[in-house]
Formats: sequence, structure tokens, C-alpha cells
Amino acid sequence: MYKPQTSPAGTEFYLKGNMFNFIKRKIFISYHHGNEQKSFDLFKKHFSERFDVFYDNSLERIIQSNNTQYISRKIKEDYIFGSSATIVLCGAETFKRKYVDWEIHATLEYKHALIGVNLPPAFTLLQQNHLLPCRLYDNIVSGYAKWLPTWPTIESLTNSIEEAIQLSKNTKNIKNDSPKMQRNKS
Repeated sequence: MYKPQTSPAGTEFYLKGNMFNFIKRKIFISYHHGNEQKSFDLFKKHFSERFDVFYDNSLERIIQSNNTQYISRKIKEDYIFGSSATIVLCGAETFKRKYVDWEIHATLEYKHALIGVNLPPAFTLLQQNHLLPCRLYDNIVSGYAKWLPTWPTIESLTNSIEEAIQLSKNTKNIKNDSPKMQRNKS
């Protein structure tokens, strides 16, 4: 087994002969399935070789229950547990989705890294005013979460994930006190 090294930017890698093998971070993607599926597909296409990208595949269809405690537990145990970070793809109506809020809540309970990515259609529609899920916004303002105002490159996303992991070590900045959304806003 190879001993992990750390780059100056804090990224862990393994030295194998003359080659570097970077840790393939497991990333959970939260997004509005009805509106942002194309953005997710593009994200997965561009970044899945570098990251272990996974997502909830629309919890409303998978977890057919009205029991909020059960749903919250399933999100934590089956989707957030084991990930390094949650990336929230923020489109024009993402802030209205209760499961996005619940996924952010579970991420914060596990004290995992949290990143918001602005999707270009949202930026255009909102004329530079971002409507973010409240829980994500609170954690960006507190310094716990990271915000990416533009679509990332592989290098910028890699750096942002590592920065967010470092930010997540400062758990006193977590803002997770507000009640979870009980229904979608539209």
C-alpha cells in the first residue's frame, strides 16, 4: 500500500513509481430533478472520470413514504454517508425543493463539505441575484460552504472540493438550525 502524500494545495495523492494517483473523491450531487436533469447529465459527463459522482435519482420516486423521519434517515444513510462532499447544482427553482433542503441538512449533520454551483440558466434568469436554498446560503455566509458562481473546470472543481473539505473542519460555522422544508414551494 502506498502512503498518501499531500500537495501544497492540500490535495492527497499517492506516489506510484513516477505517477501520481489522486484520491477519487465521492461526491453527492443534489439538484432539482424536474428542471436540472440536463445540467446534472453534463456535470456527470465532464466530472465523473475525476470524481465518483453519484446522486439520489429523485428520492420522491425511490423512497415512497410520507414519514419524514424515515426519509431523513434514508437520505443520511443511503446517500450522504460515505461521501466527501455534497454539490448543490443551483438552478432557477432549486431553492424551492424540499429534498434539496433535506440533503443539505443531512450533509451538515455529517459535517461533510458543501458546495453550491450556479447553473448558467439561473444566472441569466436572475440577473446576477442568486436564489439559493436557504440552508446553503446560510452556510456560505458563515464560511462553512463554498460557492462557485460559474460552471467549474476540472481543475477549479478539484481545488474547490479540497477547499470545501478544509472549510468543513471548522464545524462551529455550521448553520443547520432552521426547520426542514415540509413541502416544495412550487
